[in-house]
Amino acid sequence: QVQLVESGGGLVQAGDSLRLSCAASGRTFGSLTVGWFRQAPGEEREFVAAVRGSGISTQHADSVKGRFTISRDNAKNTVYLQMNSLKAEDTAVYYCAADRAGIITGNPRAYDYWGQGAQVTVSS
Repeated sequence: QVQLVESGGGLVQAGDSLRLSCAASGRTFGSLTVGWFRQAPGEEREFVAAVRGSGISTQHADSVKGRFTISRDNAKNTVYLQMNSLKAEDTAVYYCAADRAGIITGNPRAYDYWGQGAQVTVSS
């Protein structure tokens, strides 16, 4: 079993930056792919970024490329999402998720464990 806890959300203005953290406990963290997803009210859950266990392979959604960066520190069992140049349309609940299979994918059905979510609100 893997437990995931997000932190770092909040209310910011357009153009500001935030860094989300996803702290994991449980089984071997370094073997898991970890992804970030987000869900705005009335919308489907949307893939944001993912990183494989080694931290070398990453994938980012087109909507956040150049603004968001996913990274991980396996010594701290933590994955980060650095969000720069935030826009009002980035407002959502952000979830981190872990995939036991270790593949990198934007399909939420591939992820086995989910955190409780962190609210990010960007005012324009």
